[in-house]
Amino acid sequence: MTVTEHVSLVPYEDALATYDPVMGLEVHVELGTRTKMFCGCSTELGADPNSQTCPTCLGMPGALPVVNAIGVESAVKIGLALNCEIAEWCRFARKNYFYPDMPKNFQTSQYDEPIAYNGYLDVQLEDGEIFRVEIERAHMEEDTGKSLHVGGATGRIQGASHSLLDYNRAGIPLIEIVTKPIEGAGARAPEVAKAYVAELRELIKALDVSEARMEQGQMRCDVNLSLRPHGREKFGTRSETKNVNSLRSVERAARYEIQRHAAVLDGGGTIIQETRHFHEEDGSTTSGRVKEEAEDYRYFPEPDLVPVAPPREWVEELRGGLPELPRLRRKRLREEWGVSEHDMQSMLNAGAVELITATVEAGAPADQARKWWMGELARSANETSTDLAALPITPAQVARVAELVTAGELNDKLARQVLEGVLAGEGDPDTVVEKRGLKVVSDEGALGTAVDEAIAANPAIADKIRAGKVAAAGALVGAVMKATRGQADAARVRELILERLGAQG
Repeated sequence: MTVTEHVSLVPYEDALATYDPVMGLEVHVELGTRTKMFCGCSTELGADPNSQTCPTCLGMPGALPVVNAIGVESAVKIGLALNCEIAEWCRFARKNYFYPDMPKNFQTSQYDEPIAYNGYLDVQLEDGEIFRVEIERAHMEEDTGKSLHVGGATGRIQGASHSLLDYNRAGIPLIEIVTKPIEGAGARAPEVAKAYVAELRELIKALDVSEARMEQGQMRCDVNLSLRPHGREKFGTRSETKNVNSLRSVERAARYEIQRHAAVLDGGGTIIQETRHFHEEDGSTTSGRVKEEAEDYRYFPEPDLVPVAPPREWVEELRGGLPELPRLRRKRLREEWGVSEHDMQSMLNAGAVELITATVEAGAPADQARKWWMGELARSANETSTDLAALPITPAQVARVAELVTAGELNDKLARQVLEGVLAGEGDPDTVVEKRGLKVVSDEGALGTAVDEAIAANPAIADKIRAGKVAAAGALVGAVMKATRGQADAARVRELILERLGAQG
């Protein structure tokens, strides 16, 4: 299949009426170590291409690897947090395949002896239901380099005239977390996939082993999916959608593949076991390459690395030092913030919990932090099909907007304009306020003049207020707000109107 081909999809409900989806999720987490997994090269982002390499990560003859101790520690922490068993003895293996971004022509990984195995992660769905995802394994490995395909329209290898290779990323520590087959989710399979990756991301960030920023490739998910007719036990042939890098896209990729598989099967076709590319612009997938089986990689033990044998005392010490895990932390925050389970679930679904927490830590009241992230900013994220965390605004900037509102320098209408300016790249909140002239009109003389003009222009409404119908003051407040371009303090305007007309509020 080429990227130009179009596939007829079976309606989602029809697909689920005939087939049961089975998923397997493989999540790669780029660890936040200062150096690579098997050498001392820096892992800092943004360096010039191929400037952070050495004979070891380039696979030069005679160069010997050494295991990164922090990488091993991070792997154990992740395994413990996922309720896994930690191996008493494990070793690395060579996964052999040729691809230009793999300088050694093999990847140093783990095969039949992972460092962590047989765990689970409970995830909460949008309606509060808890779904348990069982973990097959979490193993250590290294990342590949990065290929840049030049000369084509899509940025992919198809149609490119040539490719450039940057090996700075080659050798960066990865933990690959592989689920057992996820069965029984039915129509909620895409939702389960999204919820699992979201919960896993929060867990990784809580452990402080990675920033897990999906938009930067620090965490990416391969979505394996197959369908089987209702009542059948044998799994169908799977496809693997590679390197999906947002929560929304994980859900869309699973949903699309369910519909595509059903269309192929309903038409009497055969599913090809292959890798596929996900396309953000329309949520579709296209064929990549035929998927290898494990034996095709010719795994064998890495002869240049000694086995890893984590001491039991050290493992238990790490277990005792694990931070508060996300689900327990959300429960505590819910109580501190005084919100309902439904509200907390809405914040979780929106990817807003950590953003709100960071905004509170930056000085904003919890209700203000929730208000802006779940209101104006969530609306902006939805309109641009962007994850909330990917918006070009920081918790500290939102906290500053909340501070300006609390201080009476902005009202809600003006605050929304400030957020709009920050999102548009006009600068920080104070810069936007100054450039756009958005501060609340607080000069009593100017407000008094605007109030007097509104009263004079609306004598009938003024008479109603004098007669005791103070609800009519809203019309005059509106007139003043219009005259001041929304920059007056509405509460103070109302007070001045009632004072001028001798009415009691």
